[in-house]
Amino acid sequence: MDATAGSSHDPGPLGEYLRARRAQLQPESFGLPDLNRRRVPGLRRQEVALLAGISTEYYIRLEQGRDRHPSSQVVEALAGVLHLDPDGTAHLHRLATPAPRKRRPNRTEPVPRGIQQLMASWTASPALVIGNIGDVRAANPLAELLSPANRPGANLLRETFLNPAVRDLHRDWDDLTVSLAAGLRAYAGTGSDDPRLAALVGELSVHSETFRRLWARHDARPRTGGTALFDHPQLGPLDLRLEKLAITGSAGLVLLVYHAEPDSPSAHGLALLANLADRPPSPDPPQARARRGLSR
Repeated sequence: MDATAGSSHDPGPLGEYLRARRAQLQPESFGLPDLNRRRVPGLRRQEVALLAGISTEYYIRLEQGRDRHPSSQVVEALAGVLHLDPDGTAHLHRLATPAPRKRRPNRTEPVPRGIQQLMASWTASPALVIGNIGDVRAANPLAELLSPANRPGANLLRETFLNPAVRDLHRDWDDLTVSLAAGLRAYAGTGSDDPRLAALVGELSVHSETFRRLWARHDARPRTGGTALFDHPQLGPLDLRLEKLAITGSAGLVLLVYHAEPDSPSAHGLALLANLADRPPSPDPPQARARRGLSR
């Protein structure tokens, strides 16, 4: 254990996470008096230490980055005090015992040919392949018609946070942004030294107040499947299921597939979307107009 590692000016990922989660706690939920004398939100450091059963001095060392490798027992105690869910607890364990950082190669991993053929064969299910930071590697025609964010070469986070057309498309935009930021934070805690991650976080932090606020919360939760609520400019409301399937044998590629409840209005909407995909492209399709709406 290196007691001299880091400083109060370099808390490191573990210290930043502890501080951010501590600030979100309400003293009243622990039976602690507020007395309107707290200069900062959340619990005090000594209160977290007391509730976790560790010394205040040791907890301060963790937040300041002067000790970055607490035991698993301490991590579990802190996770309980900080009210972390299983994903948050797993993230805290990763920060406390980080794997050796491995710099990712700059080359872009190709999407397996079989996956591309599979997506092309789906005539009623929009599907796309994304990388670790949400970059779109491949998409079938239905996916591109569903959202301008789903075009190869785009990035789902950049489009969602910065493109007004994509924001208008999602009835669940607030929930979607929370999920995307938490998923990116979870990837950031895996020990991967990905230069594209830092560049994306920097860009979104500069241009999106919403991203800055969500990133500062340090929520870390890998994205899973769920519902996706659209208000499509041509089809109207679409209530879809989103499945997220890891592509085995790849370095983090994920297949995203949208589908609807059989015989539902949304299923009929996807059938109409398939008809649109079979038409020749117009000189200025909606997706082209949407791309020009991207605000950087």
